[in-house]
Amino acid sequence: MLPRELIGTAQIPGGEELKLVKHGRDFIIMLGRNELMSSRMSGSEEALANMTCERLKSREAPHFLIGGYGMGFTLRAALKQLGPKAKITVAELAPEIIDWARGPMAELHAGCLDDPRVKLVIDDVTRVIDKGAGRYDAILLDVDNGPDGLVRDDNDKIYSRSGLERAKAALRHGGVLAVWSAAPDDRFARRLENTGFKVDEVTVRARSNGKGPKHVIWFAKR
Repeated sequence: MLPRELIGTAQIPGGEELKLVKHGRDFIIMLGRNELMSSRMSGSEEALANMTCERLKSREAPHFLIGGYGMGFTLRAALKQLGPKAKITVAELAPEIIDWARGPMAELHAGCLDDPRVKLVIDDVTRVIDKGAGRYDAILLDVDNGPDGLVRDDNDKIYSRSGLERAKAALRHGGVLAVWSAAPDDRFARRLENTGFKVDEVTVRARSNGKGPKHVIWFAKR
């Protein structure tokens, strides 16, 4: 059995330490014993972008906000779908994750952050949302393991009623808030509806070949 090799660590402000581990040809970002993401499983993160783009395909020059970068699966999928007039703002809290993307995971990164349509912001996505009233056609959130603040307690603010109201205010009319989760959460789905969104809950597989664990994405239309 191949050993796991620790490549780097990142201290999340107000949260715990993340670890980048290499296992053979694969990379894994871990929180304690939990695997938050792996280069082997990209399907649901790609679906987050692809299904959002499908819902907004009539918009010629949409502005997407993606929080956070992770391993870049969502960003790369969005870039493939969106046209040359689109803009994508990527909000990533931990600069080390960007260092990993440009360093040990450069092959996986594939230069996506250097695309002229992309603007990288090292900041909490909640602050980026708060500054963006009526700015975005889509907000794609994959900043935790779901709406439970596993990585850092402050992430709970994103998924609270007030956080959802701020996200709604940052969307243009007909815009979409898309939220990724490792598991269903009926209370969060109701919270979205109670905030005035029209909600579509979709179950997707973790792997791009349609296999692996089931994950959930909520598409909430303003």
